[in-house]
Amino acid sequence: MPLEDLRQFLELLEARHQLTRVHVPVSRYLEITEITDRVSKGPAERNKALLFEQVQGFDTPVAINLFGSRQRMAWALGVEELDELGERLGALLDFRLPHGLAGMLGRGQEMLNALRSIGLGPSKVRKAPVQQVVEKDQPSLKTLPIPTCWPGDGGRFITLPQVITRDPETGTRNVGMYRLQVVDERRLLIHWQRHKGGAEHERVARALKKATIPAAIVLGGDPAAMWCASAPLPPNIDEYLLAGWVRGKPVEFVDCVSQPLEVPARAEIVIEGYVDPNEHLPEGPFGDHTGYYTPVEPFPVFHVTAITRRRDPIYPSTIVGIPPMEDVWMGKATERLFLPLMRLFLPEIVDVCMPAQGVFHNLVLVSIKKRYPGHARKVIHGLWGLGLMMLTKAIVVFDEWVDVQDPGQAAWQALGNVDWAQDVVITQGPVDHLDHASYSHSFGGKIGVDATAKLPEEGYTRGWPQRIEMSPEVKARIDEIWGQLGL
Repeated sequence: MPLEDLRQFLELLEARHQLTRVHVPVSRYLEITEITDRVSKGPAERNKALLFEQVQGFDTPVAINLFGSRQRMAWALGVEELDELGERLGALLDFRLPHGLAGMLGRGQEMLNALRSIGLGPSKVRKAPVQQVVEKDQPSLKTLPIPTCWPGDGGRFITLPQVITRDPETGTRNVGMYRLQVVDERRLLIHWQRHKGGAEHERVARALKKATIPAAIVLGGDPAAMWCASAPLPPNIDEYLLAGWVRGKPVEFVDCVSQPLEVPARAEIVIEGYVDPNEHLPEGPFGDHTGYYTPVEPFPVFHVTAITRRRDPIYPSTIVGIPPMEDVWMGKATERLFLPLMRLFLPEIVDVCMPAQGVFHNLVLVSIKKRYPGHARKVIHGLWGLGLMMLTKAIVVFDEWVDVQDPGQAAWQALGNVDWAQDVVITQGPVDHLDHASYSHSFGGKIGVDATAKLPEEGYTRGWPQRIEMSPEVKARIDEIWGQLGL
């Protein structure tokens, strides 16, 4: 059965010894960050989800590091291994004709189950746990234990939201994980970067001369819905449909009390409001997932019109900074789930890895089934043309036998198989909004590296050397006697 809400997820983690309850009083100012950072970077046995039950000055506990390991991220999405997500989606996207009646019936059942899971229409309720308490007259952010994450931050930030808006022209819903800086008890600054769906809604609203954009900030809910806000889906694809497919059941919604939007009914807290597309204030600095502070920039103002919550809410949060941290595993889930979609356009791809040290957009390692001259370059340019993969600064392509999930093996191959004068593509294009190395904002240099074995047609005339491998017979013989060797 799918997890219904954050509470069920916490119960599951506690039952599986992956939750630590912190009873000692701590401050939301920096102390939560320092504890969480030590836990997320510490040994595996200490890296657990944390529930801070006594945040000084607040009755609301703070849950953090929920997705901070490969196993917890998998459980959040209803699987034991993250690779299961890609396998499920890959089977659904397999357009080859099934063999025989049994194959046809099986494929039909898969499609039917997928349609049932996302729902043919929104699942709506009139009463919802997230509206047990409604504040409309004088809603105030002062009641929420929103942390200050790093010493140089410009203030307190909401860091694990699902920000809901609708396209002012088409009405299509977008859900994004955009940080929000507290200005005062009724205003927030919403950091939706220029390449993201929320920013596009802002541009459309200005073009249509819309005075406001209705918006809602959702905190909590089922873990698949919480994660889906970070998924880089194509434009005009509702992230909650992805959450419904992942969890095998549609997300349940309730109407907002002050805005024309629907929000997940089993969330912990919802902050309703509107964004003025023509009103911007300086936002930041913010200690970001790059490991550096993002500088101050103008971003839109979110005006609070209502806050709804459970009677005893839990405040979910996350911390980003120098990797590895919790967001590494949220990104790994995206990597594994979206691999079949990459193969849909580039079927030669065997595997993809976005190492933690590359903070998602700085480095992508790809293994392919190479068949012809220039094949690696075709994949490099193809990936730069796929959605938000356009922001990738470095792509390295390997032969299919290379395990790109193994950084040591990938580095060995990349460093040994490349002639830097011949096997490199350097160009310019869009880069991540947060990239501080580019000389122009959101536009900079990109590199593609062909680390595959080179063909004569690619200008390599020396004859590529054979890779060292032990004979299978000797390996089998040593396997037989290994237990006798005393090693």
